[in-house]
Amino acid sequence: MTTTTIKAPAAPSAVSTPRRRGPEASRARRKRLLNWIAVHSVALAVALLFILPFVFVFLTSVMSDAQAMSGDLWPDSWHWENYTAVFRTEGFLGWWKNSLMYAGLGTLFTVCSTIPVAYALAKFRFRGRRSLMILVISTMMLPPQVIVIPMYLVWAQQFHLSGTLWPLIIPMAFGDAYSIFLLRQFLLTIPKEYIESARVDGCGELRTLLTIIVPMAKPGIAAIALFQFFYCWNDYFGPQIYAAQNPAAWTLSYGLESFKSAHSVNWNLTMAATLLVMAPVVIVFFFAQKAFVEGVTLTGVKG
Repeated sequence: MTTTTIKAPAAPSAVSTPRRRGPEASRARRKRLLNWIAVHSVALAVALLFILPFVFVFLTSVMSDAQAMSGDLWPDSWHWENYTAVFRTEGFLGWWKNSLMYAGLGTLFTVCSTIPVAYALAKFRFRGRRSLMILVISTMMLPPQVIVIPMYLVWAQQFHLSGTLWPLIIPMAFGDAYSIFLLRQFLLTIPKEYIESARVDGCGELRTLLTIIVPMAKPGIAAIALFQFFYCWNDYFGPQIYAAQNPAAWTLSYGLESFKSAHSVNWNLTMAATLLVMAPVVIVFFFAQKAFVEGVTLTGVKG
């Protein structure tokens, strides 16, 4: 009886890869450094393009009256009392309250009226659904200046609400075409299996909307809420049409024009007022930017 001895194949000899040394390694490091500088320099330049105007407004707002009229870019002394002087301006706090009411109620009404309409257009199947969506989108193409005269006559003569902000707030309780379109696109990304499971468990449409759809659609809802808040806060055309004759109903965006005319030679006070008008928008976006970006990104995933 013969035995056969099977020899294990010899392990391949480890081949050591020589490290790049000398001029080759130096060129590689230099190439990585240049790539890093190229990428980050562009990003830094774009960031400075957006940041420098805010820095200029802030530095001018804390200058003295004389220095603000000069060509200096850095204040000799910091005059924080300029902000106190702005708040002491007659009507400024009232403009703040009006802007908060306009932006807050307008955002609330828009969100509450947009959610059920967007949910119906995204998840219900009924005749004419596509035609209705086209009609909603077509209203986005209609400039507000086209209907401003008949709308003003209705609110002023029929409802006697001229000189107030209610003609701008009340229509938001009946939906906004852009918000409906944006949220509808987001709701299309939610799988229908969640809705079917809720219906199997005995949930009605309203309960399904409130307990299933709304929690899952928080990024989309946050996006339309921020868009509407920014629009209302920065709106100049609407208050000019409906509230121009009543200074007690002015918003910050419209009142800032009057403030600038009254302090045309006080650029420090004008810049301080401008910064106070911009601050809420910047703060709101800073804290809600993650939900805002996620909501806007996902709205185009599915058509």
